[in-house]
Amino acid sequence: MNLKQKYGKILVPLVTPFREDQSIDYDAAVSIAHRLVDTNMADSIILSGTTGEFFTQSFDERVKLFQVIKEAVGSKIPLIAGTGAASTKEAVELTKKAAELGFELVMVVAPYYTKPNQEELYNHFATVAKAADVSIMLYNIPIFTGVNVDPVTVGRLAEIPNIVGIKEEAELNPKQMTAFLNATPEDFIVYNGDDTMVLEAYVQGGDRIGGVVSGGSHLVGDRIRTMIEDLLQGDVKKAAATQRQLFKLFRICGQNQRTNPVALLKEGMKLVGYNAGLPRLPLAPGKPEEIAKIREVMADLGLL
Repeated sequence: MNLKQKYGKILVPLVTPFREDQSIDYDAAVSIAHRLVDTNMADSIILSGTTGEFFTQSFDERVKLFQVIKEAVGSKIPLIAGTGAASTKEAVELTKKAAELGFELVMVVAPYYTKPNQEELYNHFATVAKAADVSIMLYNIPIFTGVNVDPVTVGRLAEIPNIVGIKEEAELNPKQMTAFLNATPEDFIVYNGDDTMVLEAYVQGGDRIGGVVSGGSHLVGDRIRTMIEDLLQGDVKKAAATQRQLFKLFRICGQNQRTNPVALLKEGMKLVGYNAGLPRLPLAPGKPEEIAKIREVMADLGLL
């Protein structure tokens, strides 16, 4: 599979809208997916990622999300199923379900809370990869899982034929992308998983970088796409200016020590007409003063 050609540079992890009663609003999720397609903010969509709050969803909720979004936009845009879980058993079952539904690529996060060692991580990913006829993108995000998938381990995993790439959180360990590239074959693709690190990723990896997995692209996917093209065409000054502007937006979604920016990202999405719903508790909706700051930054960027 040619990941870069099929899935493009802008991979958007779809937010999951929740109602007041904390149930998933699947119709609202479909409306968000349609808008991403219609506005060309995404080259592909990831379902049940960190921005989608998979970690507070049940197995059945995640599978239904796969089904509903695939039926709604699966013929219009490539889709990737997030099938990671705390246990290998659940990750295997989710991956099998995604394969049954026709997904060709799944994203599997390192197990969270258990803090497995490197051999346990290898066994986890290898078991998932061998369980279904589907390509695997590894997902490394130590800030949430509490464990790093080391470059040596990624190199070993890349020897498994259907493990074809990795999404790296990037900002907390910015040079690890280079280590991943050095540890893996030329056809193994590295995706930047942090909106603030897009240019840094491309400078490190060039053609080996697939693109960015970007929650912020719900709002500025078009600008990120232009920024990447500017860099690749040699206009570093223009690309850097764009990144400096967008940095303010990405940072404001993490105000008040919100490690996961999704709650405030949803507030920004609502300001431009998305039916983004609520976060699922314990993540809390934006406070009026937080939303005011988001509105100010978005207005400065000409988004309102």
